[in-house]
Amino acid sequence: MSQKGAGVDLDKSLGYLLKEASSTLRAAMEEVLRPLGMTVTHYSCLELLAQRPGLSNSELARGAFVTRQSMNVLLQALERDGYVTRPTAALVGKALPARLTPRGRRSLEKATVAVRSVEVRMLSGITGAEQSEAFRILQSMIDSLRADDGA
Repeated sequence: MSQKGAGVDLDKSLGYLLKEASSTLRAAMEEVLRPLGMTVTHYSCLELLAQRPGLSNSELARGAFVTRQSMNVLLQALERDGYVTRPTAALVGKALPARLTPRGRRSLEKATVAVRSVEVRMLSGITGAEQSEAFRILQSMIDSLRADDGA
């Protein structure tokens, strides 16, 4: 049975191609992070904390594209394993802002090298100018969707 005209032509859908690129990138990152005992979410959390110390659980969850519950479970594990510290009681409100420990920073350094190697591999077939243009176009797409969403 043909479903011509029903749905999206996946061979010509930019959205589908972006999702495929995202999934392929995530799989490649998981592959290089696995030997380091990390997942992409674990790495993302450490990277966010390195760049923005003191983020709350909710802020980390948004930045890593996971639920608050998933991030809370991850933060508990990272704290237990000595990668992050959090205060035992909230100074203001309910937030328990996390910070990287020296162990967390060392772990992040190794992971960053691995993740950079994936990005270098991903971009190896395009020029610097094409990379800049791709970045600009993707940012424009994000901005357009957020503007329509009211975000």
